[in-house]
Amino acid sequence: MNLLNAIKHKIDVCRAVAFVTYKEWSAYRTHSMVSIIVGPVYFIVQYFIWTAVYGTADMLNGMALSQMIRYFGAAAIIGYLTMDFADWNLDMLIRTGKFLTYALRPVNHRFFAFSQKVGHRLLGFIVEFIPCVLIFTLLFRIDMRPANAPWMILSIALAYLMNFFVNYCLGMASFWIVQTGGLRAVYSLLGGVFSGILIPLVFFPKPLQIIQFFLPFQYTSYVPVMVFLGQYTLGDIQLSIPSIVGIQAIAVLAAFLLSELMYKAAMKQFTAVGA
Repeated sequence: MNLLNAIKHKIDVCRAVAFVTYKEWSAYRTHSMVSIIVGPVYFIVQYFIWTAVYGTADMLNGMALSQMIRYFGAAAIIGYLTMDFADWNLDMLIRTGKFLTYALRPVNHRFFAFSQKVGHRLLGFIVEFIPCVLIFTLLFRIDMRPANAPWMILSIALAYLMNFFVNYCLGMASFWIVQTGGLRAVYSLLGGVFSGILIPLVFFPKPLQIIQFFLPFQYTSYVPVMVFLGQYTLGDIQLSIPSIVGIQAIAVLAAFLLSELMYKAAMKQFTAVGA
């Protein structure tokens, strides 16, 4: 019974924080709406690049041009749902000393930050994701129907969690490093290359493809996009959708455990005036 009460309390806190965050960011919804153009522009650039790359070829690395077009359409809309900046936010709180106000609260800051992101992405779903899907479907005439909606939803949720936990770990580096901007920039660069946003991972050399199973990058974009397409191949390894989503879940669990260890260590490391 106590466990059920604890879970209910967590849900209530998450809902309350998410609602407040949604209302707060709704006041700046025009800022979010401007980002609607990012997805279509990203897609148009990729469309012309890959149309030229394919030329008269029917298939490249097991992907037809039509699949490639759907790949980048899915990557664009999924990015709206998994976007996260917990690293920047936490770094700012630690550097300015404002983290103290959260450390003294009864709610774990990581859970509070996660609840904030739920509200933030809910707004993104309404003002970014839905309009972008309509643009791709009605204007670009792209089939944006997922191969299996339940698995896609689960994979996107796991991709968001992976983004959040990894970014939160990067933000916690501020407890030991005065300036984490360089660290975050390096991760952002690697993520842009190895997450599959710029180029599908099947186009990388086979050793680099195999390494991706042990790094967080593919689980934030490539995996949910391939789940959207209904097939998964990497490093000449073909996996069923349930299998790769299961591996994605294990990777997210590992990221969560790492963030848990770092959070406990950070709380021992943290010092502030009045703490």
